[in-house]
Amino acid sequence: MEQLGDPLRTVVGYHFGWCDPDGTAVVYDGGKAVRPALVLLMSRAVGGVPDDAVDAAAAMELVHNFSLIHDDVIDGDTSRRHRSTVWSLFGVPLAILAGDGMLALAGEVMASSAHPAAGNGSAELYRMTQRMIAGQLADIDFESRADVGLVECRLMAAAKTGALLECSCVLGAMFGGGDPSVFPAVRGFGSNLGMAFQLVDDLLGIWGDPLVTGKPVWSDLRARKKSLPVVAALSSPSPAGRRLATAYLKEGTQSDDDLAMMADLVVEAGGREWTEQAAQRHFDEALVCLRAIAPPAEAERDLVAIADLIVHRNR
Repeated sequence: MEQLGDPLRTVVGYHFGWCDPDGTAVVYDGGKAVRPALVLLMSRAVGGVPDDAVDAAAAMELVHNFSLIHDDVIDGDTSRRHRSTVWSLFGVPLAILAGDGMLALAGEVMASSAHPAAGNGSAELYRMTQRMIAGQLADIDFESRADVGLVECRLMAAAKTGALLECSCVLGAMFGGGDPSVFPAVRGFGSNLGMAFQLVDDLLGIWGDPLVTGKPVWSDLRARKKSLPVVAALSSPSPAGRRLATAYLKEGTQSDDDLAMMADLVVEAGGREWTEQAAQRHFDEALVCLRAIAPPAEAERDLVAIADLIVHRNR
């Protein structure tokens, strides 16, 4: 981060929770760090040494946080992790450049790594970052469409969120020197975790406690996002699904009463239950893939713990 220089160093440090807007050192919530943890643990799961995968772990966290800063700009979100978002505090131009700087640093970390897997790892990271961006584009497109189906919504989620979690696991296996025969199971573990993560994220985007999530209540409904619970409810032929479709197409600002009504309709139409069950299915499938990798007991325990955290988290 020191390579960025000011003011970007301060902007990025603020985003990570290392400093206040004026650059004064502090300690705030810097996020869950799920992706770098997956890199390090998967390297151990395939028989490697986690220290050898630190470059890949750092690159993954940089790419993830680049996407968060840009995502807040796109969505117009004003709070993240109980603090003002970067763009709302420093302005959109600095937020965009801070994200760009982190993406460039991720590439530099991988390019300068002496690990023999760095070349293939860089290609994997770039490929999955492009897939993540394609998922973000689909997510934006869905907001202006009334005909979003559940299949394409799942494909969007698999790209937007699943790509980077899958990439984290694959990079860990690469830098851990894993046997190529386990890579399909490694990808399966990561992609299922990614889907579970997005399903739970969508639940929290409607019903999460703002004091815990750091985001406004009903934030996804307010933004008319076609999240998985919403699309599942809209796909329902029930009266509640039809009423939700009418409310979602209504233009103009919605009151808190309107948003509460829409949240209730998602429940009534089965969207919340479907999402909770789908998250549990992907959790179960991830564990099947993990067993196929046959990791050491300690690595398996920790990877199961992360999977459990993803599915049963409250933020």
